[in-house]
Amino acid sequence: MRYYIDTNVLIFVLSKTNDDLSPQIIGLLSDYSNTFYVSSIAVQELLLLYKIGKIEHLRFKSEVDILDKIKKADIKIVFFNEYHFTQYTQLAIVTGHKDMNDHGIISQAISDKIELISSDKEFANYTDQGLNFVFNKR
Repeated sequence: MRYYIDTNVLIFVLSKTNDDLSPQIIGLLSDYSNTFYVSSIAVQELLLLYKIGKIEHLRFKSEVDILDKIKKADIKIVFFNEYHFTQYTQLAIVTGHKDMNDHGIISQAISDKIELISSDKEFANYTDQGLNFVFNKR
């Protein structure tokens, strides 16, 4: 199977904090027949969190270290493109959910028809719009 990984799950995977991953998600990550992707939006979000000191406790050495860890984890970065923007224009925003990065990541997963793993409960509100969502219950 193919899976997109949301920013919060990407942080857990890269920092090797399995305490924040459910047994179901650990099982998916351990299955070598699965392929994992991350949106360029999530990578950009992670790099910003590092630059502003929100994830300094995870001991990444630099922004380049984060990119290297993504590559070493065999997670492929998929760049947001015009097809994703088309889906983005059609996405009905759930009341109270104003995170434009989430909307982009959700649109990308819907457009590419790839399941999205996240710890964000808000994502479940987009399944009726075509999102295949796997919830990481922490």
